[in-house]
Amino acid sequence: MNGNRFGRLFQVTTFGESHGEAMGCTISGCPAGLELSEEDIQADLDRRKPGQSMITTSRGEPDDVSIKSGIQDGYTTGTPIGLVIQNKDARSGKYEPFITAPRPSHGDFTYSAKFGTRNWGGGGRSSARETVNWVAAGAIAKKLLAREGVELKAHVNQIGDVEAPEVSFEEMLEHSEENDVRCVHPETADEMQALIEEYQEEGDSIGGSIYFEAQGVPVGLGAPRFDSLSARLGQAMMAVPATTAFEFGLGTEAAEWTGKDRNDDWEFDEEGNPTPVENDHGGIQGGISSGEPIYGEVTLHAPTSIPKSQQTADWETGELKEEKVIGRHDPVLPPRGVPVVEAMLALTLVDFMLLSGRLNPDRVDDQPGEYDTDYHPSNPQNE
Repeated sequence: MNGNRFGRLFQVTTFGESHGEAMGCTISGCPAGLELSEEDIQADLDRRKPGQSMITTSRGEPDDVSIKSGIQDGYTTGTPIGLVIQNKDARSGKYEPFITAPRPSHGDFTYSAKFGTRNWGGGGRSSARETVNWVAAGAIAKKLLAREGVELKAHVNQIGDVEAPEVSFEEMLEHSEENDVRCVHPETADEMQALIEEYQEEGDSIGGSIYFEAQGVPVGLGAPRFDSLSARLGQAMMAVPATTAFEFGLGTEAAEWTGKDRNDDWEFDEEGNPTPVENDHGGIQGGISSGEPIYGEVTLHAPTSIPKSQQTADWETGELKEEKVIGRHDPVLPPRGVPVVEAMLALTLVDFMLLSGRLNPDRVDDQPGEYDTDYHPSNPQNE
């Protein structure tokens, strides 16, 4: 199976299945000298982990991360960083009815048809549990970006037909973690919560969307055409499980705008540099970052694992069956998807920062040839 690696210079290769022994990833391309601890990574993993509220799956996974390589005395060494997260609460028995009778709208049939086999417990490799690796790697990418003044955040802006009003980036930073839905606007969050609980009580699920934004991104990230920032960002976001749409700037609303209305006029900033008056382009022009905030939206469909009776076709017996997906599943995805979207945004941006030379790929202190550093281990004989 290919397709388990993301990034050009900051490369993340992941492994693990939903009900396997462990999840994990290897991160190649992180410069040396970045102060890093398991606690730095754990903070974001705790935002993604199951069982954190009544509107998430009750699967009891602590998602504790263990750093296996790439660290010396609390700093990255420039060698591959190995991360492992043990699976503690896997229960595969409830998935036995679907070994040869695929769950509706899951990857069961397509995986089996492609490979002739699959790890069927919990969905195996196709499970959204695999995103735990992305969030762990994204936490490291965030630390690198923060050193360069790049800050990013996401929040849930829509559940079903309940949509939040526009909020500022500062409000996102301050308030997005104040409720279970992770919606910055408290009144809308209450409406979303009630709607989710309504579907949950009915044994059904509901979709929604996540708004993301990054500030402090320098001009010049991305290359024309196939390596454009928007193209690579689209690949990252469309890889998020259950994503059905990705947009940046005006997104699909641009279909309703004239060229005159959408085009961003130019003016000079305080330093005499050209700067767009508005930012309807979402921080990307010609596939390259403009220096303005990058913003967009990711739409996620309703979770496909629901306890309502659905029809399946058992290819071993040739029977049509009515089955219920009995287990521990989320009634909605965006609340736990917020740190996943942030991670993919961070991984995309840090990769382009390295590709463009904004980050030294060897070391964060940008001092090639210097070995006398704060993060180099001392000679034991001199202590």
